[in-house]
Amino acid sequence: MIGTTTRRGPGRIPPKRPSRALVAGLGALLALSGCAADIARSDPGAAPAVAYVYRLAPDDRVRINVYNEAGVSGEFAVNSEGNVSIPLVGMIRAQGQTIGEFSDSLTKTLQTRYYKTAHVAVDLIAARPIYVLGEVNKAGQFPYQAGMTVLGAVATAGGFSYRANQKIVMIRHNGEAAEQRAPLTAELSVQPGDTVRIRERNF
Repeated sequence: MIGTTTRRGPGRIPPKRPSRALVAGLGALLALSGCAADIARSDPGAAPAVAYVYRLAPDDRVRINVYNEAGVSGEFAVNSEGNVSIPLVGMIRAQGQTIGEFSDSLTKTLQTRYYKTAHVAVDLIAARPIYVLGEVNKAGQFPYQAGMTVLGAVATAGGFSYRANQKIVMIRHNGEAAEQRAPLTAELSVQPGDTVRIRERNF
């Protein structure tokens, strides 16, 4: 045993207890071993996942329901300037806002101008389309579907052409000026308004 001494026969000396310093050292060693194992299991380069927040933009369609006010209720599109034109109300800014923020803005406008109390519900009924260009069999504009991936978008566009580079894709996100290059994987997602461009492969 660590830190003990025994003697046989008469005059036997009681075993010595391990010193406090030795116990502390062993505890620190075990703690460091556990930390090392945790570090080995973690990916030091991994960034925390960022949740996607949907923000309104041109070509989105929303359903607005104002309780007991059919004149200002209905389905409306976000126009090219990022506004929603509502009868009796006028233009309400929508671009860059979440559904909740837009609903709050509309409620405030209605209560300021027209009603003492307004109960407003807003739903997104159609997201802005995506665009698939380049080496696909049917390039063009297509409806966005929830959870859509690049491969799903390509399938919607008739699949890859025989010249397509199926390893790299160019994506321009809505509101961005430049394309970004990305590895074409099964998990690569598409967001509403994205432009997906499939390049020609090098023969």
